[in-house]
Amino acid sequence: MENTRRSFLRKVTVAGLGTAGIALGTHASANLVAATAEPQKKKATGKEDGKLRFGFIGTGGRCQEHIRNVLKIPDNKIVAICDIQKKALESTLKHIAGYNVPEPKVYTGSERAFEQMVNNEEFDCVIIASPWEWHVPMSVAAMKAGVPYVCVEVSAANTLEECWDLVNVSEATGSHLNIMENVCYRRDCMAALHMVRQGLFGELLHGGCGYQHDLRDVKFTGRDLLMGPEATSEAQWRTQHSVARNGDVYPTHGIGPVANCMDINRGNRFLSLTSMATQARGLHKYIVDNGGESHPLAKLRFNLGDIVTSMIKCANGQTIVVTHDTNSPRPYSLGFRIQGTEGLWMNDGEHVYIQGQSKPHQWDDSETWFKKYDHKLWSELEANAKEGGHGGMDFVMMYDLIDAIRNKKPAPMDCYDAAAWSAISGLSEMSVARGGAVVDFPDFTRGKWINRKPAFAI
Repeated sequence: MENTRRSFLRKVTVAGLGTAGIALGTHASANLVAATAEPQKKKATGKEDGKLRFGFIGTGGRCQEHIRNVLKIPDNKIVAICDIQKKALESTLKHIAGYNVPEPKVYTGSERAFEQMVNNEEFDCVIIASPWEWHVPMSVAAMKAGVPYVCVEVSAANTLEECWDLVNVSEATGSHLNIMENVCYRRDCMAALHMVRQGLFGELLHGGCGYQHDLRDVKFTGRDLLMGPEATSEAQWRTQHSVARNGDVYPTHGIGPVANCMDINRGNRFLSLTSMATQARGLHKYIVDNGGESHPLAKLRFNLGDIVTSMIKCANGQTIVVTHDTNSPRPYSLGFRIQGTEGLWMNDGEHVYIQGQSKPHQWDDSETWFKKYDHKLWSELEANAKEGGHGGMDFVMMYDLIDAIRNKKPAPMDCYDAAAWSAISGLSEMSVARGGAVVDFPDFTRGKWINRKPAFAI
């Protein structure tokens, strides 16, 4: 039955994937497959060696972190990689070679090379770590090619239409779509989730979160404030979102952990949203301060407000405030707040207060509580997670994903999570454009949220 399904899925076209393009570079690897060649017939090689077969689309720093964790966990192998840029491919091949494993095939030479890769090779999982505008086209292509688990970096989608594409194709093909939201695996977030499930905070009332991270030197790299194809970092694509858009363009780091605490898509859902944005000042000021009034980019007009604030109403009554702030001078903070009828956790200041257990009107240090309610994934994986990236949460995330793949379980953070969390971007842009008007949240589960049970990190 599985072979029949995969045979059928391979014949499904990948038309309508969007027209935005990435031009792939070249690489002298012996395993290079030119994207201009005719698609090869997939070889049903099976898994004679028992190893899970991984593919990667987009081979920058984020990909290399994922590869490190995949290869750190036993019985996995890298079958193929695909990217736009020669330097990224070469760097990733060198990275893989350091683990003394076979060199993967390299797909390159055309902006649609990823289609060649997913249709030519047999994978258990494909991980996508490309620029945002390519997340959905690549995810859709991989799902339609019959890849059982397709994992996409954040945010998973930029528009409501793209969110529906992820849901519809996942449902139609049976492929598991997983959003790679690593902050859901942050140790304090998982401890707070454990406390929520133990009833320490009582009935939840309110959540706070966001992405508050000074990215001015990321959006304009180096002394010359590079932007565009000449840039060597995310500036070559990320900055354009600050030029063209005005809304919360990067919501999932904050909303993911809060959504898990509030059982979104599993007994609860987002109902509506309203957003407002401040004026855009930070990026222009950064250019002038570092490059002078005469710098060519000083004439650039930015649409993204420096601070975008969104409020979400949930079906079970809770409210959530989400803040996007990446153009201002400030320390990093995701600003978590989980508050209920019996107490709350506030990430800024590392505060916990539990009625009847904390001293009246005095904060406890959250570390005391989080040690007691440390999530079992962290207590079991702490030693291996230490070098796993982002404080270890990248390793814990990959471990949980691979456990799901090996045991044929649903994706830890599925297509409905990817859609609901990412939809904040498109909805906030709509609301900001309408002066803060309330906009309705789509029900991406089509009513299934009522009876779905919590599944993340159970």
